[in-house]
Amino acid sequence: MIRAAVLPAVGAPLEITGIELPEPGPGQVRVRLAAAGVCHSDLSLSNGTMRVPVPAVLGHEGAGTVVSVGEGVTRVAPGDGVVLNWAPSCGACHPCSLGEVWLCVNALNGAANVHARAADGRELHPGLNVAAFAEETVVSESCLLPVPEGVPLTDAALLGCAVLTGWGAVHHAARVREGETVAVFGVGGVGLATLQAARIAGASTIVAVDVSPEKERLARAAGATEYVVASENTAREIRKLTGGHGVDVAVECVGRAVTIRTAWESTRRGGRTTVVGIGGKDQQVSFHALEIFHWGRTLAGCVYGNSDPATDLPVIAGHIRDGSFDLGALVTERITLDGIPGAFDAMLAGKGGRALVIF
Repeated sequence: MIRAAVLPAVGAPLEITGIELPEPGPGQVRVRLAAAGVCHSDLSLSNGTMRVPVPAVLGHEGAGTVVSVGEGVTRVAPGDGVVLNWAPSCGACHPCSLGEVWLCVNALNGAANVHARAADGRELHPGLNVAAFAEETVVSESCLLPVPEGVPLTDAALLGCAVLTGWGAVHHAARVREGETVAVFGVGGVGLATLQAARIAGASTIVAVDVSPEKERLARAAGATEYVVASENTAREIRKLTGGHGVDVAVECVGRAVTIRTAWESTRRGGRTTVVGIGGKDQQVSFHALEIFHWGRTLAGCVYGNSDPATDLPVIAGHIRDGSFDLGALVTERITLDGIPGAFDAMLAGKGGRALVIF
C-alpha cells in the first residue's frame, strides 16, 4: 500500500488515502516520486473542465527515481532519475507524422487504463497518464524522460508541465523575437515560467498581468519589467506602456473568456495572442468580422507549449545550469501530499505560484 491523492468523482473532494499499486508489467516502470507540482490542470480535472475516467489518482507534473522495470524496458534502469511526461507521443498518428507531437491523438490513451486499486477494491485510473500525486507510480516507459544533468531531482518535477508549457508558448507558439514586447496574463506557475522564457528570448518590455497585487514581486523576479493589476482598463494600460500601440505578443495563462479577449485587445495591430490557459465550454469569446479584418491580429491555441519534450528539455536544462532560468523561482510553497487540497483552494483564490509536493 502507498499513499495517494484520489479523485473519487468529478466535483468531489480529493481523498488522501492508501492504494494498492501493482508491480510493473511489460513495458512499464515503477517510479518513487521525489516531488510533484500542483497544476491548474489538476483542478480542471477535479471540477470536470477536463474529462478523464474516474475515480483517478491525479497529478501529472512530477519527477522521481526508477524502482523497478517490467519486461522489455530498455530506456531506463533502477536508480535512474526521471521526469514524468504526461503526454507521450505515439509517433504514428497524423499530427505526429507532421512533427506536431504535442497534438498526438493517442497521447492520453493511458488515462483509461486501470492503474491501481483503492483499499475498498475500487479500480483507479491514472489521471493524465502518470498519477504523480502518489508516493510511487507505475507508468509506461514512453512516459519517462531522463532528468537533465545538473538539475536537482525535486526541482525537475516542474519540467514536466509548467516549464515546458511556458517555454514552448514563448519559443514555439508565439515565436517571440528579440526586442519584441510581451504581455503575460496570469502569474501562476506557468505564467512565471512564461515570463522567464520571454526574458531569455530577449523581449524588451515584459508586462505581467494578474488580479493579485501581491504577485508583483514574483513577476518582476521572473523577468517582468512592468506589472498591471487586472481591471476593465488593462488593455488601455498596456497600450500606454507600449507607446500607445500594444504589445507584439500576449500569452494568456488563465483560460477565461474575458482574459483571452483582453489579451487580444492588448496587442498591437498585427499582434499575436497565444492562449495557454484551459477554459471550460461556458467560456465563450466573441469577435465581430470588421475588427478581425481591421486589426489583423492572430489568436492561437497552445497545447503543452507546442513542445517536443525530448528536444526541448536539453535546451531548457542548459539555461538552468547557466543560471538564466531559475526553477526555484516558480515555487511559492512546498507541501506534503496532505497539503494538495489546500493548494487547490489557493489556486482558486489566485494566490501564489507553484505548490510543490515533496515526498
